[in-house]
Amino acid sequence: MANIKSAKKRVVVSAKKAARNKAIRSNVKTVVTNVEKAVASGDKAAAESALKVATVAIPKACSKGILHANNAARKVSRLTKAVNAMD
Repeated sequence: MANIKSAKKRVVVSAKKAARNKAIRSNVKTVVTNVEKAVASGDKAAAESALKVATVAIPKACSKGILHANNAARKVSRLTKAVNAMD
């Protein structure tokens, strides 16, 4: 453990930020999985509603710096393409 006061604060702050980033990253994975499951089951209505949730969560994670912009765009694009390909 650090002895200097500012170093102690950095440990606390970085732990808090890491927990926040992990929660957001986990949420992104969850919404992506929900869309993929709905597509796999063939339920277009469920897939579209899950896609709406995902297209909000992914860019929000990007704006907070959790995901790179191209990574976020690629995820949204692939999910949208998968849902649109359903019949």
